[in-house]
Amino acid sequence: MKASLDDLYMFNVLVESGSFTLGAKKLNMPKSKLSRHLVQLEKQLSTQLLIRTTRSQELTQSGQLLYQKSKPHIEALLKVEEEVGSLINEPKGQLNILLPIEFFSRIISELITDFAKQYPKINLTCAHYSGVIPKINHTTDLTFVLHETPLKASNWIAKTLLSFPQSLFASRDYDVSKLSKPEQLINESCILTNPQEQWIFRNKNTLQVVPIDSRVVLPSPEMRLEAMQRGLGIVKLPDYTCQNNNKIRRIKLTKDPAAQQLSVLYQSRSIPLKTRAFLDFFQNNIGRLS
Repeated sequence: MKASLDDLYMFNVLVESGSFTLGAKKLNMPKSKLSRHLVQLEKQLSTQLLIRTTRSQELTQSGQLLYQKSKPHIEALLKVEEEVGSLINEPKGQLNILLPIEFFSRIISELITDFAKQYPKINLTCAHYSGVIPKINHTTDLTFVLHETPLKASNWIAKTLLSFPQSLFASRDYDVSKLSKPEQLINESCILTNPQEQWIFRNKNTLQVVPIDSRVVLPSPEMRLEAMQRGLGIVKLPDYTCQNNNKIRRIKLTKDPAAQQLSVLYQSRSIPLKTRAFLDFFQNNIGRLS
């Protein structure tokens, strides 16, 4: 074997960190030493792996191939090391979670706080995104996605955790007397998550996609709920967000809105102990939403 495991590990860290400065910091070594390891690896493989400028770094085709092929094996070795250490240690380290903005709610905040208390040696960073599918990067350990149609194939592992029924809602004084079919929503005032949004309805195995004109576009479910309660129009929301709300009405049509699926994406089936701890905790407690 030409390349050493140490060089491959440092190369993976360098790629995922995005810069020599951050990579060297994570490896607790000088940048010059990390640079020498990269040069050594390139000489061993007789190919350039990284194009480095003063402001950025970019993988060559060889570098991309080496990263993709070596990453699962490096992770597997790290997992073995971590699992052996977990016999006497708690899960620990930096954990980066990416959540849809719909999940930035009080209940999710309580869940994350409880996790942080239970695992004090895990440093947890949560970020949010708007839209359907975020741009995934290799610094994120877990990415949670809400979707109504199957996710596109990718190199990431996708696991569906839960399904949330959805309904159409309007304020008590909004006139819904003429609504009976999904296609009639085209002429209604609706509140959307994004301007290009289409609403999907299901009747058994039949799907119907309805283009909707937006009166207001609001990415936050709390904001859409408030706008709907104030009479701005019809909104589609997961049922759990509108429980026990006497200010609104549920609109019944010949077809129901497609359920919202919650899936989690991660890079490899061999995930670190800290990541597994969060995923297990999340799965055991996500029922709080409903």
